[in-house]
Amino acid sequence: MSRIESLAEYLRAEGRRKLDRVEVRDGGRNARSALALLDAAAYTRSLGDDDPLMAVLVEAGCFGPHGFDDFQPGEQVAGLVRSWESGEPWQLLMAIRFALQGSLT
Repeated sequence: MSRIESLAEYLRAEGRRKLDRVEVRDGGRNARSALALLDAAAYTRSLGDDDPLMAVLVEAGCFGPHGFDDFQPGEQVAGLVRSWESGEPWQLLMAIRFALQGSLT
């Protein structure tokens, strides 16, 4: 599985998890989040492995120590994805990139 596919699969799984989550009076938050994450997963599949985001994810260790494992986000990225409620797919990916770039410096 390529890095892009691995990241897309992670986002898709998080979107599905949100679809399965039932909370009283969430005001549709989980549904909005699920749609945003599923949209981001589809968008991610259109990226190339040479996308600058991939270099940041590799440098941050999100694909293991050598950069060849499945996508494994740290707590910072996982928390960002879990809390993502709406927005364009590229906005989520840029938020991930900026969060990681800030932690690498």
